[in-house]
Amino acid sequence: MKLVIKSLSKTYANGVHALKDVSLTLENGMFGLLGPNGAGKSSLMRTIATLQEADSGTVFIDELDVLKNKTQVRQLLGYLPQEFGVYPKISAERMLDHIAQLKGVGNAGERKDLVLGLLEKVNLFKDRKKHLGTYSGGMKQRFGIAQALIGDPKLIIVDEPTAGLDPAERNRFYNLLSQLGENTIVILSTHIVEDVSTLCSSFAIICQGEVLYAGDPEFAVKELEGKIYSKAINQSEIQYFRDVYNVISTQLKSGKLHIRILQDTEPQDGFVPSTPNLEDVYFSNIATRVDINTM
Repeated sequence: MKLVIKSLSKTYANGVHALKDVSLTLENGMFGLLGPNGAGKSSLMRTIATLQEADSGTVFIDELDVLKNKTQVRQLLGYLPQEFGVYPKISAERMLDHIAQLKGVGNAGERKDLVLGLLEKVNLFKDRKKHLGTYSGGMKQRFGIAQALIGDPKLIIVDEPTAGLDPAERNRFYNLLSQLGENTIVILSTHIVEDVSTLCSSFAIICQGEVLYAGDPEFAVKELEGKIYSKAINQSEIQYFRDVYNVISTQLKSGKLHIRILQDTEPQDGFVPSTPNLEDVYFSNIATRVDINTM
């Protein structure tokens, strides 16, 4: 299956240009969509999920026109938004049963098997009778994935799924998403670079509504080999280094400001070569769009 997005644009009533001529092609597997808060990631996800209209452009799942066949698209789609509500006094088992009915699973026996199988898959089977209001953040996220999987979707969209999760819950979520990506298109929208580095075979960077980079994470990192240098400096020196070098990221550690620069030739001023990573790819693309003091 293939998802093809061409020249997609969206401007909201308040004048915010959320999407600017976005074009991407996705195939089965995990696709990471990276960008800072407000970059346009959620706007793109909502458009693909048929929750809002585009001003111009096209989106196709194989031969199916997403923007013109919303009912058919929703039958193929599993969606986990960044924030979703749950009924706090209903058990996970009952809630999934209800959602399955809404998705057209009419046979009670078939529905029961489906619900129990999904709860087992997301490691919530032993907690199936508990009210959703008692679930931890990670458990709610796993419940969200379970409801997104009802109907055997061919396209799954998850928007900022690991935000606020502890490391153990995050790792379990990684494993689940990886399994899902084997036979479906899974779009992972996030601002956490590690999520994409860990999970995705392809990705794009979006900022201020525009796609700045799209490709393979490993290839993107390899392109920066021999071009990343680092140095610890005093905070008072930062303006000098910004004036002289292409500073792509800064991080404060133990009172020292550690900076990373992108340069084709070996710099002066005591910089040392540094192994590039996907964060360097990300920051080097958005550095001219976002104040690095906020990163």
